[in-house]
Amino acid sequence: MTEPKIIVLDDPESVSVHAAEEIVHYSGEAVCTHGEFTIALAGGHTPARVYELIAERFKLSVDWKEVRIFWGDERCVPADDPLSNYAMASHAMLSKLPLKPAQIHRIPAELAPEAAALAYEDELKRAFNLAEGELPRFDLIMLGLGENRHTLSLFPGDTSALAETRRLVIPVKVQAEPPLRVTFTFPVANHAQRLMFIATGTAKAAAVRDVIEGPRDPARFPAQMIAPEDGEIVWMLDKAAASLLSPQ
Repeated sequence: MTEPKIIVLDDPESVSVHAAEEIVHYSGEAVCTHGEFTIALAGGHTPARVYELIAERFKLSVDWKEVRIFWGDERCVPADDPLSNYAMASHAMLSKLPLKPAQIHRIPAELAPEAAALAYEDELKRAFNLAEGELPRFDLIMLGLGENRHTLSLFPGDTSALAETRRLVIPVKVQAEPPLRVTFTFPVANHAQRLMFIATGTAKAAAVRDVIEGPRDPARFPAQMIAPEDGEIVWMLDKAAASLLSPQ
C-alpha cells in the first residue's frame, strides 16, 4: 500500500474548495485515460459544500456526459428524505448539472435493507460489466470519517460487516440514526483507483490521529481498513482536524 497523501489547509472552506478542484482534476484525468469518470459520493455536511462548489464554480470544467455517479452508502429512507445521502447530493449538485438519469446510480434505500443491498450489487455488476468475483474499479470513492472512527457505514464492533469479503454491498444496522443502512464493503473501497477522506473541525482530530497514526486496531478504528494495494488515499483536512497529528 502506498503512503496516504495528507493535505492540510487553513479552514473548512479551503478544504472544500481544494477538494472540489481535485475532483475536477481527477475527472479530466480519468476521461482522458479511459473515457469516463466513475465516482462514489459520500454523505454528510462537509461533502455537501464540496458538491455545491462543483456545481456552482466548476460546472463548466467537467465533461459531464462522461461522468457516472454512485454512492458508497445510504440511509434506509425514501429518496426525498432529508436524511438521504442521495437527496443531499441531488439538492447540492446533481439537480444543477447536465446529467441524464442513466448516469445517476442511486441506492434504492426505500426497499428493505437486504433487498436494497442486493439490488445495488446487481447495479454495480451491470454498470461495470463485472464477471463473478470481480470488483468495480472506481476512479474515486469519497469518504467521511466519524468521530467513532467509522467510514462508509462500517462501524466499530460490527465484526461480520467489517470482515465481509464476498459481497460488494451489504445491509447494516448501526448505532446511529437512522440505524438501518446499506454500504459498500471494504473490498470494493480498496479496489478504487483513488479514495478521498474529507474531515474538518476539532471534533474529528482524535479520529484522524487514531486512523492515520494510531495502533492497528480495525475493530475499534474501522477506517484503518481503507488500505488499497493499487490505489491512492488522499486526506483533505483543515488545521483543526489535523491538530493531533505528529508534526512530520
